[in-house]
Amino acid sequence: MGESYTGVQKAAILLITLGPEKAATIFKHLKEDEIEELTLEIANTRSVSPQVKETILEEFYQVCLAQQYIAEGGIGYAKKLLEQALGEDKAQGVIAKLTASLQVRPFEFVRKTEPSQLLNFIQDEHPQTIAMILSYLSSAQASLVLGALPPEKQADVAKRIATMDRTSPDVIKEVERVLERKLASLVNQDYTIVGGIDAIVSILNSVDRGTEKHIMESLEIEEPELADEIRKKMFVFEDILLLDDRAIQRVLREVENSDLELACKNTPEEVQNVIFKNLSKRLAAMIKEDMEFMGPVRMKDVEEAQQKIVGVIRKLEDAGEIVISRGGGDDIVV
Repeated sequence: MGESYTGVQKAAILLITLGPEKAATIFKHLKEDEIEELTLEIANTRSVSPQVKETILEEFYQVCLAQQYIAEGGIGYAKKLLEQALGEDKAQGVIAKLTASLQVRPFEFVRKTEPSQLLNFIQDEHPQTIAMILSYLSSAQASLVLGALPPEKQADVAKRIATMDRTSPDVIKEVERVLERKLASLVNQDYTIVGGIDAIVSILNSVDRGTEKHIMESLEIEEPELADEIRKKMFVFEDILLLDDRAIQRVLREVENSDLELACKNTPEEVQNVIFKNLSKRLAAMIKEDMEFMGPVRMKDVEEAQQKIVGVIRKLEDAGEIVISRGGGDDIVV
């Protein structure tokens, strides 16, 4: 029943079915052009029968289930479990849909390998090969491998991840063939985009502070523009939510009221709340009042004020006065 709809139409119907709150959460993970396309499609969707909604919801559930099984035990494992749940034909259809849309990414077997074993596996490879493999891993896994590489290799690999764009399927196949012949047949023939600034930022945000500093210092000498671009994305103003109250109070003591007013002008309510909570009631009331009377401000000025505060946060972290929770072991204070 859902087969007569396009992928975008199905996505729009799914979001309508899930309701505004869940749809908004999903939107946070999409790109701007995807959000625009879906918003337009949702706006143009008129009445949809309960049966169609149910069918599309069921299809979505099956795909999620398949992805979960693939992550747990690979394609063969997923196919076996899906056949038990859905029957052979339907299971084959779901798996085919996933492999065709590149949801099954290359180096599947590598993502199930312990980082320590993986390090032994790839540390003697060419830095470009290491960069490509790390680009396909989760940030947590890639950061552990990157942090364990010899210091002279770390910055080189980080630079290559950041500047990586499109990788030919032939190259991916060749590397996979060397690492694991079994998986070569699963690679989709489309060119796949991996790496880039966001990939290296995500990895660097997960590595320990020492590794991150070493890589950034090396990049600042070799590729100052790239280092600047990475640094701007490393810790955004909204990440103040990662700090505990004591750290936020310490940061706010270093910040000018005028910068704080501008920085809060265009931020989510939860960010504003956590900032105001850590100011005295009198000062919080004064800043709120000033913000109300401020009127429209340039986005550039807001971003500059936010960047100043981010600079204060990084300076205090470097001095060891505050700790940013990075999701790894380096934020444990004893």
